[in-house]
Amino acid sequence: MKFFMRAIVVIGIIWLAMLFTGYGVLTGSNKNAAGLGLQCSYLTARGVITAQYLHTDSGVVGVTDCPVLKKSGEVVDN
Repeated sequence: MKFFMRAIVVIGIIWLAMLFTGYGVLTGSNKNAAGLGLQCSYLTARGVITAQYLHTDSGVVGVTDCPVLKKSGEVVDN
């Protein structure tokens, strides 16, 4: 029971941190537009958001992979 309560407290603290900072954590990605686009899904405290990036394998133009953290446009303290 102690482990369960600690897990709930830790999840609550992480959720509050995500709520006040506006950051989201990468939950998934997939390529679109004939491999030139990269669609990334992020879990934030307010829900799931998606971001579109230009994708190349070399990373010279665009990104090779989705960033792990992304700042969303909506923050509680703004």
